[in-house]
Amino acid sequence: MSVLAIGQIVYDLRVELNEFPRENSKYQVDKSLESGGGPASNAAFLLSKWGVDTTLCGRIGADLYGEKILTEFKGVKTDTSLVKVLEDYCTSLSVIMVNKRNGSRTVINRKMKYFDLDIDFNAMKKKPEVIIFDGHELEASLAAREKYTNAVTVLDAGSVREGTLKLAPVSDYFICSEKFALEYCEMKSIKVPEDTAYVIEKLRKLTPGKIVVTLGERGLIYEESEKVLHMKAFPAYAVDTTGAGDIFHGAFVYGILQKLGFVDNLRMASMTSAVSVEKIGGRNSVPELIEVLQRLKKISGSGELEL
Repeated sequence: MSVLAIGQIVYDLRVELNEFPRENSKYQVDKSLESGGGPASNAAFLLSKWGVDTTLCGRIGADLYGEKILTEFKGVKTDTSLVKVLEDYCTSLSVIMVNKRNGSRTVINRKMKYFDLDIDFNAMKKKPEVIIFDGHELEASLAAREKYTNAVTVLDAGSVREGTLKLAPVSDYFICSEKFALEYCEMKSIKVPEDTAYVIEKLRKLTPGKIVVTLGERGLIYEESEKVLHMKAFPAYAVDTTGAGDIFHGAFVYGILQKLGFVDNLRMASMTSAVSVEKIGGRNSVPELIEVLQRLKKISGSGELEL
């Protein structure tokens, strides 16, 4: 099994607050949590942790944050040979403020403007079976799609940007956030089931792939056999939602490699995401595969998924 993950590579600085910060105020915290982050990067971390041969493609700066990120990926044996370390670039940095009352998070991201990455994909040890991209490294993503025509492609569409819009037409699985759907469909809210058919129909004009819209604690909507369906979220006590969507995507890619059926794969990815929000942090909240399978078995009573 092999996966190529292309996208933004970030370093996260996470702090907990008792409330959303007010303007022109000062707050003191007694602890913080730091780790690497980024949509495709977090998916790559999960896949590596779950034993998948994963190559990460993106850029970092020749700085302390970049060094910490490489060390983190080395710990789970991710192939970072396609990660460009640039002298004139500052590693992307996200400050994540977590509201302890409800587990919600607010993210402020520093990302330098940059030129297109020139990636030599011939350096990869093997052809990827699945490519996951998040729209942040557009040229590299399109080049990989053109080179590996037989690979299954998964797009993590977190927000409407040039990258997600241009990669949507070449994606086999288009998995977008509620934020993306609201912005693209020009809606203020998505009510289930009233608005689901309209949302899927509008997104269908953007991509030929299988469509999934994640709705956080309200679950997700998807299209199967020309029907629009709603899958409820698994029960979870959320303490931190950081990285939950990225973890969902990573688990979904794992399910593709294991040849799970589409609906079973959505269930496994949803459970993985649910388990993750019960733990603090992004990378720190990536669960073990066995924990996810045990939770699925417990809640369904129908036995473990065959992986």
